[in-house]
Amino acid sequence: MHLDTEHIAPGEILVEVKNLVKYFPIRGGVLRRVVDWVKAVDGVSFGIRRGETLGLVGESGCGKTTLGITMLRLLKPNSGQVDFAGVNIYDLNTEQLKMMRRKMQIIFQDPYASLNPRKPIGESIMAGLNIHGIGTRHERVDIMLDMLQKVGLEGYYAHRFPHEFSGGQRQRIGIARALALQPEFVICDEPISALDVSIQSQVLNLLKDLQDEYHLTYLFIAHNLSVVEFISDRVAVMYLGKIVELAAREELFSHPLHYYTQAIMSAIPIADPKANRQRIILEGEVPTPINPPSGCHFHPRCPLATQECMLEEPPFLEVKPDHWVACWHIGLDIPVNSQLEEMPRER
Repeated sequence: MHLDTEHIAPGEILVEVKNLVKYFPIRGGVLRRVVDWVKAVDGVSFGIRRGETLGLVGESGCGKTTLGITMLRLLKPNSGQVDFAGVNIYDLNTEQLKMMRRKMQIIFQDPYASLNPRKPIGESIMAGLNIHGIGTRHERVDIMLDMLQKVGLEGYYAHRFPHEFSGGQRQRIGIARALALQPEFVICDEPISALDVSIQSQVLNLLKDLQDEYHLTYLFIAHNLSVVEFISDRVAVMYLGKIVELAAREELFSHPLHYYTQAIMSAIPIADPKANRQRIILEGEVPTPINPPSGCHFHPRCPLATQECMLEEPPFLEVKPDHWVACWHIGLDIPVNSQLEEMPRER
């Protein structure tokens, strides 16, 4: 299969997710029959433009990682589709999917668990090159050594094993492995969450530099909103299997419209000790994805919830240019939290 991506200009949609659904069965009883479903990803739609970084944020258990690995067809969805350069990856046969995987890669959250402890890291980086039969053995070694240099590691590290490296070094190895095949789209699944703060900044700067050099497109999954603000061009906010808001970084951080987005924004630490900000404390716990609330999934924790919110799911609409929100209250003259608009931003 020849995949033509040259016709997609920077700023045009490279990856498009359309009503993606991924449920996990819960089995019980002697016969292990399906008794219920975990609704991890529940009808998600969005697009990622070529050359941009789309940040994806949300509480633990909201389905961010499941969404990412389902987009790569590492998990089979219940319904929906993911188009890469206009091709639905779920329609591809085994050989076509193998070719597609050269274009779509992932940096896993745990840099130690994602590396084979019995293989030198050089062999792990070359694994994709070997599978796809790229070049001769000598050429594959040259690519591996070049990628190690790109991520700031010495060539002689290739003969060492994963346990001989620090967490930051292992994450750099994971980045090198993901980029060895020269992909166009990379999912970064919380790539810095397990690292020290000093190392986080190095890895973030490395990702930005590699994006500029190789013209990469990122889906960056994270909890840390300050990190997302630093690296992202646009940001999507996920809650209980659904995208509730999506906008450009500056627009979202200065004018969040969904109450859930406002709440998580109010939790961002501010470096100025004199700054005074009112926190929005959400009541209750995140509902279980096994039996999510009817209507708007957020309504049990939302002080603005009405009968309509409880009964009917709000549509995901573009309420401003390139600002999408799923909330019945948008447009009803309910003001954005004034404390958020006055928040000092540290860039």
